[in-house]
Amino acid sequence: MVEFRILDLFQGAATLMAADPTIAAARIALMLFGIALVFLGAKNILEPLIMVPMGVGMAAVNAGVLFLSADKVGTIFVDPLVSDPAMLVNILQINFLQPIYTLTFSNGLIACLVFMGIGVLCDIGYVLAFPLTSMFLAICAEFGTIATYPIAIAMGLTPKDAASIAMVGGADGPMVLFTSLILSRDLFVPIGIVAYLYLSLCYGGYPYIIRFLVPKHLRGIKMDLKSIPKVSRYEKIGFSVITCTVLCFLFPVAAPLFMSFFLGVIVRDTNIVHFRKFIEGPILYGSTFFLGLILGVLCEAGTILNPVVFPLLILGIIALFLSGVGGLAGGYILYLFNKGKYNPVIGIAGVSCVPSTAKVAEHEVQKIDPRVIILPYALGANISGVITSAIIAGIYVTLLR
Repeated sequence: MVEFRILDLFQGAATLMAADPTIAAARIALMLFGIALVFLGAKNILEPLIMVPMGVGMAAVNAGVLFLSADKVGTIFVDPLVSDPAMLVNILQINFLQPIYTLTFSNGLIACLVFMGIGVLCDIGYVLAFPLTSMFLAICAEFGTIATYPIAIAMGLTPKDAASIAMVGGADGPMVLFTSLILSRDLFVPIGIVAYLYLSLCYGGYPYIIRFLVPKHLRGIKMDLKSIPKVSRYEKIGFSVITCTVLCFLFPVAAPLFMSFFLGVIVRDTNIVHFRKFIEGPILYGSTFFLGLILGVLCEAGTILNPVVFPLLILGIIALFLSGVGGLAGGYILYLFNKGKYNPVIGIAGVSCVPSTAKVAEHEVQKIDPRVIILPYALGANISGVITSAIIAGIYVTLLR
């Protein structure tokens, strides 16, 4: 008679009991953390579009560990490390998320699809209305992206890995994914997880940086909204297609990112309604959904317990903090240059988390005076930040790959 144990029926519990205590504790912690992410996303404390599917995936993958053979445990979600063609063909028929990962993540397509959706949401007219100040603030807000690189080198990371984690300072998830997939494929999973977890800090942490570094009387400075120049859609289209072509020419390795973003911008401004609805609907939200879900199921205990993850956590915080400070420093420079007639809070919008940092800046100044409106200026810096982040990604990849 075949011996039957109750744990043979409930393999998630059986693998937990058989696992190393550290792995078991990590699995339990990640299940609870995933559940917490779902509730934080549902309450809009964290970005729900990413955190809800990511939290569900994280909880499910750490609960759903089973015995794949007599001496091997794993899941049937996705295997990011398989590369042998024969094994890949086999595993594509087993792991239900493997086709999405293999065909959209490992080649950077998911980053380009999200970037195309971001482009459709961006009104490039704000950049053309304030071109010099917008680009200046965006460059200042890349301080974390640049300064974190030597810090990461000093902490023992390779140049490629240092560049990948430094890109977190741009607060642009697709850019981090694209860079790490090319430069740091072995660390792509933890870097991607760190990036998207920390993007929520743009909501929660940046308001405190603003309050700490910008006094109330400076936060209340009114901006001139009457003299904002009108930008025609043909000017927007011309700028977008020329800039796209030039950037692709200068940085071919990042050409998919540039093309995706500016294609979205051009579709918006040419008002091709069917394309616009398709990109800002199914493409953007579909890719964002699977992005969060895949990142969640990649959060297995063994991945998170990798010793390199802790330095990445530290460096991610440093990168985002320095970028925020750099943006505000740029805002102060413009405040002095304009003899006190420029609100320095606009500077933090140069961190390219579109449109989150622009909204954070607007929200903070309206707490001081509801009549103060800085959003047009903030969006100009915000969209410029997307462009500068893509340029820096192109520079890192070109020099280091």
